[in-house]
Amino acid sequence: MMGTTKILYKNTNISYTERGKGNTLVFLHGFLEDNTMWEYYLDYFAQKNKVIAIDLLGHGDSGCIGYIHSMEDMADMVYAIISSLKIKKLTLIGHSMGGYVSLAFGELYPDYVKKIVLVSSSTRADSADRKINRDRALEVIKKNSDLFVTMAINNTFLAETRITHAKEVEHHLEIALKTPKQGIIAAIEGMKSRTDREVLLHFAPYPIKMIVGTSDPVISPQEIQKEIEGTDTEVFEINSGHMPQIEAKEELLEALTNSLK
Repeated sequence: MMGTTKILYKNTNISYTERGKGNTLVFLHGFLEDNTMWEYYLDYFAQKNKVIAIDLLGHGDSGCIGYIHSMEDMADMVYAIISSLKIKKLTLIGHSMGGYVSLAFGELYPDYVKKIVLVSSSTRADSADRKINRDRALEVIKKNSDLFVTMAINNTFLAETRITHAKEVEHHLEIALKTPKQGIIAAIEGMKSRTDREVLLHFAPYPIKMIVGTSDPVISPQEIQKEIEGTDTEVFEINSGHMPQIEAKEELLEALTNSLK
């Protein structure tokens, strides 16, 4: 386990881990996750880099600052941490919602960004259908948040993963169930209203790389191919669903290593 640091931000504690020396890599987890999702990768990359893994607002050991946590709110919180550490240049690696936060950070603080790597994530805003699904989710959460979390985790993993990696899926569910109701709602509201940042693929002053699972039930490779049309964005396809940290551990490590070159 790694040592955790907490700092006060907008009257709440926010939590992160940090180790290693060298170029800074900042790892941002997805919805209903925490920074331990990256532990295997932190061990590897800390050998030659400074690695930081952050608990996003309302997740892990980081508190809530409102009833909506916009992607910009989360990006500002990331900025508060890197400012406190006097970091001037970093690479962001964001899984799913963490990718949305990485893009918001890249838009707000472009001078700090060396590169962004999106894992099972998208530059586009929610479609109308997805917004309807988010509203449905909010209704379920208000009645029974544990039921929602259990359903959400089961739907995020491929059916075979739930059998072959039962222990890891169970551990992931335990982490997800610790997410406070306010944190869940605030994140969904923030994702639902997030800005479309596809334009960054065309005009960002830093490279954006994408890692996508060939069987991702949330963000398909076909969607990503449409997003990157007319750009020179590099995409790494790996044999996984939406959760490559569990479903394709070594393949994701290889894709991350290649995307960071």
